[in-house]
Amino acid sequence: MSSLSARILDVFNEPGCAKNADKSEADRKKGCTKPPKPGSAAGGCAFDGAKIALQPFTDVAHLVHGPIACEGNSWDNRGAASSGASIWRTGFTTDMNETDIVFGGEKRLYKAIREILAKYDPAAIFVYQTCIPAMIGDDINAVCKAASRKFGKPVIPVNSPGFVGSKNLGNKLAGQALLDHVIGTEEPDHTTSCDINLIGEYNLSGELWQVKPLLDELGIRILSCISGDGKYREVASSHRARAAMLVCSKSMINVARKMQERYGIPFFEGSFYGIQDSSDALRNIARVLVARGGPEDLIGRTEAVIAREEARAWAKIGSYRPRLAGKRALLITGGVKSWSVLAALQEAGLELVGTSVKKSTKEDKQRIKQRMGQDAHMIDDMAPRDMYRMLKAAKADIMLSGGKSQFVALKAAMPWLDINQERSHAYMGYLGIVNLVEEIDKALFNPMWEQLRRPAPWDGIAKDGQPMRLALAQSEGQPAETAKTPALMEASRRAKKVCLCNKVDRGTIEDAIHVHGLTSVEGVREHADAYGGCCRSRIQDILKAMSVSQPPAMRQAAE
Repeated sequence: MSSLSARILDVFNEPGCAKNADKSEADRKKGCTKPPKPGSAAGGCAFDGAKIALQPFTDVAHLVHGPIACEGNSWDNRGAASSGASIWRTGFTTDMNETDIVFGGEKRLYKAIREILAKYDPAAIFVYQTCIPAMIGDDINAVCKAASRKFGKPVIPVNSPGFVGSKNLGNKLAGQALLDHVIGTEEPDHTTSCDINLIGEYNLSGELWQVKPLLDELGIRILSCISGDGKYREVASSHRARAAMLVCSKSMINVARKMQERYGIPFFEGSFYGIQDSSDALRNIARVLVARGGPEDLIGRTEAVIAREEARAWAKIGSYRPRLAGKRALLITGGVKSWSVLAALQEAGLELVGTSVKKSTKEDKQRIKQRMGQDAHMIDDMAPRDMYRMLKAAKADIMLSGGKSQFVALKAAMPWLDINQERSHAYMGYLGIVNLVEEIDKALFNPMWEQLRRPAPWDGIAKDGQPMRLALAQSEGQPAETAKTPALMEASRRAKKVCLCNKVDRGTIEDAIHVHGLTSVEGVREHADAYGGCCRSRIQDILKAMSVSQPPAMRQAAE
């Protein structure tokens, strides 16, 4: 564990991180780790962060050394896409049990590596260390080294047990594993003056494929993408790139900076979310490549592509802007999306009431202020009840967030759109902003929201001003205490059969009348299946009682 502790401190002693650079020398050596608290891994542990960062490598087998629950909870939790191999979608785990905890799990790990190589023959195996084997002292470095020497295939140890820290730390530990064991170990078949690396791009829902055609048109080759739709050999030879773009904020800043130190590859941070950011990213790529010996006409050709794509994107979203004008959005995400998606929403004509900055860097916050003004509402950590209060008070018309927050929006009966890693739509590039605007428009103007916000018929107001459920209950002779409690009222309605045949309960008939605006016995029978001869008189009584207690406005709404 001493070597792991030293590695963690080295990862956090990052000169490329502005937050770290502002610290004193003593504080910088302490790193950014915080004492773990119960429940602190609910948003993702270090193992989860490492798995997220590396699993999009598609021709690699990802073997989790630990109990089966670690693999079960982390498998396929990011919507990355592959254009080729699919072995990365197969879950591999050593499934440690009580015996392994007592006697050690190194032999089980070695056997698992041998079995995977024999059955699947992947380009490499990434072995993830989890909490249990780390605490009992399993040396996965030695096992991976022995297996690699024995079988002639790269077996890469990823030391990222969950208890050492947060998901962001796991991202950096994964990047360090690539720097220590993968990058620079192979040579590409050929190189060009326009080879680039994309670092921290995960090809969520195939987003990379919306940008790659533009790069191909300009003659810019993605030598390696770390790690979306990536291949082992590509990242192993990525040290021959001419420039790099850091896409996902600072999750892999250590990879970009150390590749610059070791191999002289300059990098810049950029985003492909939104029209303006996509154009700026293309311009920066062209500028850096020309400075590194790329063709002189690259900048001119890039501007021509930008002008064409911007015109197409603005034309497509133009029809949506009047519909979205004045609509307010709440953005609950973090990192690069806290400012990059913000820019895309502003281009669509939406107003931002706030954006979360829980995982954002100092530079991210500065970009937010540039886009929203110095008085920008930046949310460090909003509790679910505060999200609900903001949505319920109509301070926001739609919430964009990850899957964990969707139920807050649904409870508030407000539109919600998935903007995080589990999403099914690609929002990157010029095509992506069009997709984003279309999905926001669909969510905002879906007629279900109006219906969902409409009060239930029995929660309305009768002619005498008292609640409808109370008026209906009193007409049936029910106690007022029961009528004042919705749960008791509903149970009473369902328990009360309409007649001797006991086939249909009163609640079913009342709901059918309310929903379909029924006024005849035949209509009720059609929707409530109350065909017994003894039901007719009871249905007539219910129709008469409800027509008296239900105001005209509610009858019209039901129709």
